[in-house]
Amino acid sequence: MGDWGRDTTTDEVLAGMDLSGRRMVVTGASGGLGEETARALAAAGASVVMAARSPAGNDAAADRIRDRHPGADLELRDLDLASLASVRSFAEEFLADHHDLHVLVNNAGIMCTPFGTTADGFEQQFGVNHLGHFLLAGLLLPALTAAAPSRVVCLSSGAHGICGVDLDDLMFERRGYEGWAAYGQSKSANALFARELDRRVGGRGVRALAVHPGVIMTGLSRYLDEAAYERLKERRRAQISAAVDTSGMTPKSVEAGAATSVWAATAPELDSHGGAYLGDCQLGVPEGEPGTGPGGRGISPWILDDDAAAALWATSEDLVGFSWGV
Repeated sequence: MGDWGRDTTTDEVLAGMDLSGRRMVVTGASGGLGEETARALAAAGASVVMAARSPAGNDAAADRIRDRHPGADLELRDLDLASLASVRSFAEEFLADHHDLHVLVNNAGIMCTPFGTTADGFEQQFGVNHLGHFLLAGLLLPALTAAAPSRVVCLSSGAHGICGVDLDDLMFERRGYEGWAAYGQSKSANALFARELDRRVGGRGVRALAVHPGVIMTGLSRYLDEAAYERLKERRRAQISAAVDTSGMTPKSVEAGAATSVWAATAPELDSHGGAYLGDCQLGVPEGEPGTGPGGRGISPWILDDDAAAALWATSEDLVGFSWGV
């Protein structure tokens, strides 16, 4: 996969690439990784739909992009992933205006929040990070199929290594709530979703990939203080090895953090790697191999569990009240 690594930037990934004529949706586009992902794709010629919860934030992000790229083809739409009604409204309006979608980047997310629930009563990290995107991708499948070959990029995290998905207690109704555990569960769900989605529709030309962007200090980190971050490091050391290297948890630039997302969205060499987990612009590798400490591109075994992926899919369909029909 070339010489790219943790410091590779979006512009390096897209150098010389012409994305004209390709339509892409980026969720959480009003700042941080989402804004940079939208900027880089638009700078390469893509028509980018910036989806975000805050209209004012989305407007400001689009202005910043247009300041750098006056010809950027941007379309701004409201999307609140904490509300299934908002997800349905977004999809209905998008499909009324467009018949094709080449790339969906499921970028938006929340991290290590205090306990809370979405508008539909789901634990909010699982609801926003997984269920909202699960429904969104399902509703947009006709446009993704029409544009095939197309891709769905699911932002996971190295924090999937905290834990897998507890299908018996997804909403922390019986176990004590802990922010990192809820985040880890949601990020494992993102990776399992990408794996199962690719298994189901990859043959139609709709490929899915999971991405670990790395550690980036953006609005996603607004609930964190230094003590919480150190607790995560210690937890991950204890899970793997007391002496494990945590250098991969050193923050990246936003441009480097979004690079793996745009690589997943556009790289021809990934056509044969549907369902894969990516990090640092490389394919992921089993956790425990050299250089795969917390924050790196290591893969915990539970996100490779096809039975768990299928069970999560079925449960997710029930929870959001939508059958993909695939």
